[in-house]
Amino acid sequence: MNEIDSVPEFAVVSGAQVHQVLAGQEKSLVELVESAYRLHGAGHTVNPPSYFLRFPDRPSSRIIALPASLGGERGVDGIKWISSFPENVAAGLPRASAVLVLNDQATGYPLACMESSIISATRTAASAALAADWLSRDRGRPRRIGFVGTGLIARYVHTFLAGTGWEFEDAGVFDLSTAHAAGFRDYLSASGQSGSTTYETAEDLIRASDLVVFATVAGEPHVHDVSAFDHAPLVLHVSLRDLAPEVILASVNVVDDVEHCLKANTSVHLAEQATGGREFLSGTLHDVMTGAFTPPAGRPLVFSPFGLGVLDLAVGRHVLDQLRAAGELHTVADFFFELDRYGKR
Repeated sequence: MNEIDSVPEFAVVSGAQVHQVLAGQEKSLVELVESAYRLHGAGHTVNPPSYFLRFPDRPSSRIIALPASLGGERGVDGIKWISSFPENVAAGLPRASAVLVLNDQATGYPLACMESSIISATRTAASAALAADWLSRDRGRPRRIGFVGTGLIARYVHTFLAGTGWEFEDAGVFDLSTAHAAGFRDYLSASGQSGSTTYETAEDLIRASDLVVFATVAGEPHVHDVSAFDHAPLVLHVSLRDLAPEVILASVNVVDDVEHCLKANTSVHLAEQATGGREFLSGTLHDVMTGAFTPPAGRPLVFSPFGLGVLDLAVGRHVLDQLRAAGELHTVADFFFELDRYGKR
């Protein structure tokens, strides 16, 4: 095979196509994310630190690059480029937008550029549902769920919990925007959730919930009352910066990756800065899945997932494979053009 024939096709994958492949596949996607976590825990991935592009004139906004390499049978390299612009929400646009570029491991050539806000939300929600399952196995399944923050990620987390068999007697809702809280309650009702309650404060919601999902855009801790967690709930701290260090230090803490989570002023990073050590971390989700650590009952249990690029790669590769198998992959002819070393024709 000559050099030109070995060049992979390059595809552009729209958000509509991503949604088409992923919608309604919650169980298989949680299994896919679990496999990626196991590969990561076994050392079959490369997942460097995320890189943050920040703007002095727009301090609330950022764009993050997540490069990664996933091993295994369907190995792939790539990078997610995801922006977070909170001001979008006031204009009626989603806060986050993203693309994912996948690279062929044999040649390094890009295989695809994919709309990735859906992929990112999917892997985040699948990770949360996976953690909720493993972390509740010795504690009993929670019956009352509460959402602090009611945007797209909260909706995806609920969808993945419901899609993997979770049922709740009541769903609590708290958001700084009463309109957003009301919209989320409408979504819950339409999804089949029998009851939902809006709370005046995050602390009130926490006290009423066995499972708490933080999915906000908070840049610094806003929940300081340790007593709100006296009933030892399971907390999916998806947005990473909501809990004050004193709450973290009073809890059992599980992360997805220690080095990734202890940076960028996450709540666990602030706890490390406050104590000068990492003894408050009990282990990783991989430790729980392999039996290396079993969370004790009787204390709040907080899962803080920084979000690993290898999870995006796993979901993105799955989308690419499914579209190719269905004959629905849109390739770009002549995308790679200068393929002869000496410019011969």
